[in-house]
Amino acid sequence: MGDQIRDVSADRSGIVTDMSDGAYVLRPVHGGGTWWTVDDPAHLEVTMTREQRAAEGRV
Repeated sequence: MGDQIRDVSADRSGIVTDMSDGAYVLRPVHGGGTWWTVDDPAHLEVTMTREQRAAEGRV
């Protein structure tokens, strides 16, 4: 949880917040907005790990 990812199929970036029924739950990187789920992790690319985000003060 907490990795910043690129959802290739939706062409948007998000933060992994949870897993629900085998799907990844994502929120927008900045600000509010609609959360979404991704069933197939093959469509996700990690762009920044939680540890990298923490080192930059983004967590």
